[in-house]
Amino acid sequence: MQLQVPAYMHYLYYDTQFFTVEYPDYVGTQYNDQLTITVNSPSQGVSSYIINVNGGDFVLNARDTALLGTGYNLFAQDNAPSGVDWLQATPNSNGADAGASALIGREHPVSPGEIITLIIDLKDEGDNQFDSMAFFDNLRFSGYARTQIMARKTVADLNGNLVECEDLLEYSITISNIGTANQNNNPGHEFEDVIPTNTQYIAGSATAGSGTITYDSGSNKLLWDGSIASQSSIALSFMVSVNTGLVNNTKISNQGVIHWDENEDGINDRNEFTDDPTIDDGVDQDGDGLTGDDDPTVVSIWSFEAPTVLTEDFAGVEDIVGGKAQNSYHGQVWFDTSAQSGESNFEVSPSYHYLTARSFKTKLRSVNDIQYWNYSFATFNRQISTWEVWFTCGNSSEPANLYLNFTTTNGNDITKIKLDYVFVPGVPLSCSYQVKMSVKTPTGWVQLHSDYTNGYLYNGWYKVRIEKNGEAAMNFSLSRNGVGMTDLISLQGLGSPFSSLARVEWRSTLNPVVSPIIFWDEHSVSLISIS
Repeated sequence: MQLQVPAYMHYLYYDTQFFTVEYPDYVGTQYNDQLTITVNSPSQGVSSYIINVNGGDFVLNARDTALLGTGYNLFAQDNAPSGVDWLQATPNSNGADAGASALIGREHPVSPGEIITLIIDLKDEGDNQFDSMAFFDNLRFSGYARTQIMARKTVADLNGNLVECEDLLEYSITISNIGTANQNNNPGHEFEDVIPTNTQYIAGSATAGSGTITYDSGSNKLLWDGSIASQSSIALSFMVSVNTGLVNNTKISNQGVIHWDENEDGINDRNEFTDDPTIDDGVDQDGDGLTGDDDPTVVSIWSFEAPTVLTEDFAGVEDIVGGKAQNSYHGQVWFDTSAQSGESNFEVSPSYHYLTARSFKTKLRSVNDIQYWNYSFATFNRQISTWEVWFTCGNSSEPANLYLNFTTTNGNDITKIKLDYVFVPGVPLSCSYQVKMSVKTPTGWVQLHSDYTNGYLYNGWYKVRIEKNGEAAMNFSLSRNGVGMTDLISLQGLGSPFSSLARVEWRSTLNPVVSPIIFWDEHSVSLISIS
């Protein structure tokens, strides 16, 4: 692209970041993917910024939280990142199979009033299999060569899920000199970071890509001394453990400060706070008129007892009438559904219900998409032991069915339940199809009986319950309102354990003219600790 330099401006500035799947296993080979950014100035000549696989400043890999959502938080499925691999986004111990440079700024010399040419060249070397990507943003003109420091800090809970007492937190700091003058190792410390309140520093955990990092127990600070060349970055990290006995929602806040030399006189006369790039707290701490560049890094403690029973009655504030249902436990979503209205219905119903004010309505046909009830229990470090729901159904005038397929996150079958509308002779045609409930086993379908003739289900409210019975089997029971349990059977599952339940898929294989409606209510699950 061609750009005209504004008056008084002498440099072109931008932010860039290089991502590649060639890192780390193809560093030092011919697969040297490269990003080149070139500025051609009539007065200053041609200047280029080049970063490639072999010479890249890769301060981030797939394990860093900064790469989440970029498409480069990739891990070798075989946990060995060498050669050609099948990749996944789920972390494992040794399989990090992508990396990135820090997000850093670059400047090129230009002169006021002239027209310059900017060329961005990203090329794949040696193959066309493994991708590389460049992020380019914040293009602007600046005035003069200078040292300019910026710093970002993120935190990861090494125990996963919610931050709890005794968890290990790892802080990652990237300090970038986005200017065109070096930041030297001047008298005094270039970086100080007080260990956050309600945590304890893990001895020996501090690391630095260059310079010297130490922990001062007297001041409870991390101290770093070193230089940062122009247009480069250094990476620091350290770990802390969270104290015990903290109340729920206790905030653990951490922010370091960089001391740097603005006018190159050998004295660190300016300060820069570390910034959490994921938030903007609306506060301008450093007085530069901006609120999004100086945010502390904050996590909240979860200290509730993990639930043993979770209930969705479809009458909560998160349940949308005519739309999806959702339920949370202290802010952590454990249940949500898809939604559909129109020819088929899969939605919260505003009126017909069992105990509470609303229920969930299903009316499905084969011509419509599969619908879902989704579950998430890992946040609570628990797994499911029972699943139950009340429902009501009635007779129909033509064949129809409804399948509930209980699956894992990967879609593997756990068990299946079927409601089949079967013909019964000798009754009016308008209600000649009665509901038969069955459970799928490895050898076929087994009926779950009501107390009515043939074990069929007539108008009224019923409860179906599934209970874990060892690793391979489940107990299935059917109860009728006002009667109690009408059937209890123990059956083998379809391969995956009930404790790995992640979703229920809802579908029909028929397309009746009048599709029967079934209402579901008072849904609950019981949870046990993960063994």
